[in-house]
Amino acid sequence: MKADIHPNYHTIKVLMTDGTEYETRSTWGKEGDTLQLDIDPKTHPAWTGGSAQLTDRGGRLSRFNKRFGGLSVSKTN
Repeated sequence: MKADIHPNYHTIKVLMTDGTEYETRSTWGKEGDTLQLDIDPKTHPAWTGGSAQLTDRGGRLSRFNKRFGGLSVSKTN
């Protein structure tokens, strides 16, 4: 293995959104730093089953539904 080409791999503390924390090794930050998460597997819809609703940011979803809402896919014989 070549010397001085790999990042510094050290121990950090990860703080979850519910307040729980654990230690892991990472290249993020410095030794002993705390990484505070905004989203994690306990709260993100990708891991919790996707029960959250889509939010309409800036009217994009409304515009899409208005433009393409009348389209339907049907089989013709």
